[in-house]
Amino acid sequence: MKVLGIIGAVIGFLVLIMGTGWLAQGNDFFMYKVFAPKYEAVRRETFEESKAYNQGMAQELQNMQFQYVQADADGKAALADVILHRAADYDLSRLPPDQRSFIEQLRRERTTGQVQ
Repeated sequence: MKVLGIIGAVIGFLVLIMGTGWLAQGNDFFMYKVFAPKYEAVRRETFEESKAYNQGMAQELQNMQFQYVQADADGKAALADVILHRAADYDLSRLPPDQRSFIEQLRRERTTGQVQ
């Protein structure tokens, strides 16, 4: 009988250890589910505030503006779509005034249907 008691205690201890591990894993999943979106939002906001991101976006839009000026009518239409797509979620107040007015002009042309 004593041996069965020891075996039962060992099995009970193993079940307790496994149950504790399962609870900890579930807790980790819950914590990840709750805090991961907030953590990623902060990371994205930090990235979008960085000097490298803002300089890169301004440079990329400037290069596309240069290509737009040199393009034919079909090229201008395609580049305008790309430029407006890239600038859609970007804070245009971070751009130089000439780039800002260029993008605003493209938006006006798209909404009114006029292309210059």
